[in-house]
Amino acid sequence: MTNFTSSGFLLMGFSVDLELEIFYASLFLVLYLLALTGNILIITTISMEHSLNSPMYFFLKHLSFLDLCYISVTVPRFIYNSFMQSKNITLGECILQCFAFIVCGTAEMSMLTVMSYDRYVAICLPLLYDIIMDVRTCVHGIVGVWVSGVIGGIMHTAATFSIHFCGPRVIHQFFCDVPQILKLSCSSEFMNEINVTIFTALLSFLCVIFIGFSYVHIFSSVLKMPSVEGRAKAFSTCLPHLVVVILFLFTGTFEFLKPHSDTPTALDILLTILYTVVPPTFNPVIYSLRNQVIKTAIRKVFQRRKPSLFV
Repeated sequence: MTNFTSSGFLLMGFSVDLELEIFYASLFLVLYLLALTGNILIITTISMEHSLNSPMYFFLKHLSFLDLCYISVTVPRFIYNSFMQSKNITLGECILQCFAFIVCGTAEMSMLTVMSYDRYVAICLPLLYDIIMDVRTCVHGIVGVWVSGVIGGIMHTAATFSIHFCGPRVIHQFFCDVPQILKLSCSSEFMNEINVTIFTALLSFLCVIFIGFSYVHIFSSVLKMPSVEGRAKAFSTCLPHLVVVILFLFTGTFEFLKPHSDTPTALDILLTILYTVVPPTFNPVIYSLRNQVIKTAIRKVFQRRKPSLFV
């Protein structure tokens, strides 16, 4: 253990029981394959179907790509470690995983904020929508999303790994989770990370306020629509995004507030799955089931591909 702890970390996962760990890895594998299938399907459909050439679906496609990155940062490594019966992760791999996870989490919050602004303009300012949400605005929005993610990743990763570690570098989680890493600090050196966390939490709170402000105006405008069909169409495009926002905020808040114990309980496992796996897995389901336009576009894509299978 001495040679190992001087160069990397030990990811304890969910259980010391090999059979249980394989069971959890198999569960994660199923969820990961569902996430891959759903998000790739949405990306492919929006890219191939010209009727989905609008800012709303442009952002949805990038959200699906972001979800793919988000779940791929942690889950494949856990599956590999479990089936290979190895819990080791090098310092460099841990730093990279921590950085990528924070980038994706921060970028997801920014993406949901940008998407709420798009829905606000579409519902509340329909006559100005094409002028405000032009190609330049959409591109700038995506660039801003990734820049915010990279900045957040650099700040958190630098603050986290600038500390000195004491004792065995054992992380009681299935990936390099910042709260678990901070528990290995020798002293109060993690104050820099706490300051960064407070700053990030403040920005996230501002994003939540902006999203809430947008949807207050959206629902106010929708309820004033004289046409029942118009209200139904507006709700069908806004409700999936609102559900995704609530899902991401709910799971993220639980991860932030839950106690991080040295011996993970069933509740810890459930909350971890909610935080790392559920949003990217169920986002495509929420959008495809609630959005008739996407369901129609998916059917068109499959109908185009059917003849080619018999050629």
